[in-house]
Amino acid sequence: MYQPPIEDYDFLYRNVFGDEVLHTLSDGELKTEDARDILTTAADLAVQMMHPLNRLGDRVGSTLADGKVTTPPGFVQAYRSFAEGGWVGLGIDAEIGGGGVPVMLYNAVSEMWTAANVAFSLCWGLSTAAITALQSAASDELKATYLPKMVTGEWTGTMNLTESQAGTDLASIRTTARPAEDGSWRVRGQKIFITWGDHDLAENIIHLVLARTPDAPEGLRGLSLFVVPKFLPDENGNPGDRNRVTTLALEDKLGIHASPTCVLEYDDAVGFLVGEQNRGLSAMFVMMNNTRIGVGLQGLGIADRAYQQARDYAQQRIQGKVFGRGAAAPIAEHPDVARLLLSMSSSISAMRAFSVQLGEWVDRSMLQGSSETEQLVEFFVPVMKAWFTEEAVRIASDGIQVHGGMGFIEETGAAQHYRDARILPIYEGTTAIQSNDLLGRKLFRDKGATVTLALEMIGRDIARLRESSDPVAVRTAERLDRALECTRDTTHTLLMLALNDPRDAFAGSVAYLSMIALVAGAWMHARIVAATVTTSTEFTDADRRRLREADFYGAHHLSRVHSLAESIRGGEIR
Repeated sequence: MYQPPIEDYDFLYRNVFGDEVLHTLSDGELKTEDARDILTTAADLAVQMMHPLNRLGDRVGSTLADGKVTTPPGFVQAYRSFAEGGWVGLGIDAEIGGGGVPVMLYNAVSEMWTAANVAFSLCWGLSTAAITALQSAASDELKATYLPKMVTGEWTGTMNLTESQAGTDLASIRTTARPAEDGSWRVRGQKIFITWGDHDLAENIIHLVLARTPDAPEGLRGLSLFVVPKFLPDENGNPGDRNRVTTLALEDKLGIHASPTCVLEYDDAVGFLVGEQNRGLSAMFVMMNNTRIGVGLQGLGIADRAYQQARDYAQQRIQGKVFGRGAAAPIAEHPDVARLLLSMSSSISAMRAFSVQLGEWVDRSMLQGSSETEQLVEFFVPVMKAWFTEEAVRIASDGIQVHGGMGFIEETGAAQHYRDARILPIYEGTTAIQSNDLLGRKLFRDKGATVTLALEMIGRDIARLRESSDPVAVRTAERLDRALECTRDTTHTLLMLALNDPRDAFAGSVAYLSMIALVAGAWMHARIVAATVTTSTEFTDADRRRLREADFYGAHHLSRVHSLAESIRGGEIR
């Protein structure tokens, strides 16, 4: 049974980030005790409502017949209970009817819900991203028409970018929109890979569609964004006539079977321009950034679910003689199985803490408008998305390894975690796209200023550990010191490579993103260690586990920084 990490988040909020942070970022409305109450209620939803549907949804999947998409049994009832409880709008601004909780808390809730059922979570996750895009760019009239029912979950939202000839290359989009006499537009084209593009959970689906208008410039500068509802709202704001949007097919996928991934045909469908003409991509980027954080959290959720299942199996499974243990020792006592489990949990703890950190930066940037904090958010969003999703695949794979042959059998459920996780490093921008963005639009543009700022912040936190007599704290500080120096040198190397031959620099982009992620994870462990050794007079089991994870992370994960530096220095091997 899935165990939501309430205690871990409570420790982070109280001891690592401090009680006052959540209180400040919620404008004085939330304390740590309130956050725990929200997490406890959200955890109940995850365990009691979402998780029981996870295996069922994987086996049954969503189906398309006679133009109608049907989700697996129980999904409609679960979604409507979820929406009626006000959970869809939990992280949306209170100004438009949402719950208004800070991102650093909403991220925690999102992890638990995606861990319980990632296919289910994709529906409301895309809706919240669509709401954010409309709030930032749509006219007051469009906001009044669509946002209230999207915030309540009565209507869901999608993003329509991909076409068969235009995957990542959005400049190749061929879907068109031509103006109508009544001020609306007629959208024509076909979109593929549209997550939750059609379903039976809600009464209406609001598509955000990128299309090209007549005489628009070539490439990305000629794209506009349109709202295209499945049903056109009537004069009372209720679903009226069916729009000319047809679901042609559902994709037959490796995983997330309960999530209907649709091929949609727009046959002169009625659409409404969002924002300015030919400025659609800037509005869509708001949604894409939101979804990249969301996908990262999906990776974290699946990783933890895969780890918990592997841990529980390993603690019960008796197999073979264990070195240095009695005859009845479980396989969790085998040195290499113990290594795999600690590898998994140490990465998860690092990612979980960093999801809170990124949430805090997002909250501060919105509340205080600090350019420094905004730079940190922009820099670390691609890092988070790639890091969390690649780790989800690795951890789910290691989970299968811990199960042995039983992991390869669908009966255990371990394989589903791997199948569900495998899409995460691909959609909303592959790992290569995230790393190219990190270098081209972040590192090279500001000549390393933001990464220098981050490394300085880490350096200040290491100082606390140097004063400790705890051996794990000392080792953590020493390892991070070496990793920071290596990262500074590698950053300079990349900047020099970019001047001489950009291909050499971009050949090391994924390695550099991995380096930054490893250092960020070690930073989180350093802060966890500092909080543990300074607040505990007598270590609990949880304290000892945190110290073991930090020690393992430094020795086994952070140490990879130095080999990554060597590959980056090598440039492109021609």
